[in-house]
Amino acid sequence: MQKKIALINDITGFGRCAIAAMAPIVSAMKIQAVTVPTAILSAHMRFPGYYFDDYTPRMKSYIQTYKDLQLSFDAIATGFFGSEEQVEIVIDFIKSFRTKDNFVLVDPVMGDHGKLYKTYTPQMCEKMKELVQYADIITPNLTELCTLLDREYPKEKVTLEELQEMCRELSGKGPKQIVVTGIPFNQTQIANYIYKAKQTESGTEDFQLVLVDRIGGDRSGTGDVISAVLAGMYLNGYSLYDSVKKAADFVSKCIAYCEENQVPDHYGLCFEMFLRELTE
Repeated sequence: MQKKIALINDITGFGRCAIAAMAPIVSAMKIQAVTVPTAILSAHMRFPGYYFDDYTPRMKSYIQTYKDLQLSFDAIATGFFGSEEQVEIVIDFIKSFRTKDNFVLVDPVMGDHGKLYKTYTPQMCEKMKELVQYADIITPNLTELCTLLDREYPKEKVTLEELQEMCRELSGKGPKQIVVTGIPFNQTQIANYIYKAKQTESGTEDFQLVLVDRIGGDRSGTGDVISAVLAGMYLNGYSLYDSVKKAADFVSKCIAYCEENQVPDHYGLCFEMFLRELTE
């Protein structure tokens, strides 16, 4: 039977981010995308003007349909939230649809480069810490990892030992598999740090690095593309390491194309050019 993944994120018309990027990517991987919108935007917020419709008041009724239909999902992936109420709704969604056979991937879209987004008040950050408890896989960047642990963003380059310590602490709050994305490794490379907590008393922790070339600056929707490829690969039976490597390599190829063709950063990744590679 074809697998299904619930994508809980906003729907943005122009800008290649959130569900607009995630749905075609998982579809190319032969997985049915079932969307749960948190907001509807004509273009994302890096554009000078956009239409924004907060979907919070309608989310419960929207989700109730899925409950009434007794749908089941092989995976659940979450993205950006605009309010504490949305996080509460999503926690209820996870409680309702989680099984012993599916997994929950949380991308805690909270900030970057040591700064949180304007919507992330202290109260909102506390809510995100609650959501983390329900994640099987979590994909924070360094800013989000520090925030979820109430740590200061490092002034110097973070060490592998520090990453190991932080991931071990975060895994104690719920997620046993952590992928810290977009870490500057050196002048020419970006690292993605993979942590797997030991599952049994006799087991061992697992630490791995996936390195990619540093190309250009930050691009809108990059995290959404990484999450979609990672979730799709993992759902299709690949290891966490292979899933992260595929996601990192895919994003690098998209960024290189964008740089070569001078695509503005806020236009997102031209992932459409490489979707065929995800079917192989």
